[in-house]
Amino acid sequence: MEKTLADPKGLIRESYAIEGITLGECRSIFLDWALSLAAQTDPREAMRALLVHYAEANPGHPMNGVLTDGLVPGEAPRRRGGRSARIAT
Repeated sequence: MEKTLADPKGLIRESYAIEGITLGECRSIFLDWALSLAAQTDPREAMRALLVHYAEANPGHPMNGVLTDGLVPGEAPRRRGGRSARIAT
């Protein structure tokens, strides 16, 4: 994937350039980045491309962990509440 498709606004690039950036700031930037992706862009593919491009040259950078965590699949949603939950107890 092209870097311009993976990071259209350059948010991830800029995060790697900020000296002393914190994990919380990286998470905030990541959210902005995720919201700025085009609808047809696969976010996981974009995260992989960005990690390949930036992680090796920036070991220990907090954005590496944020991008890696983004690749971990989330838990399947569970149904909570509703009538069936009240009857079961």
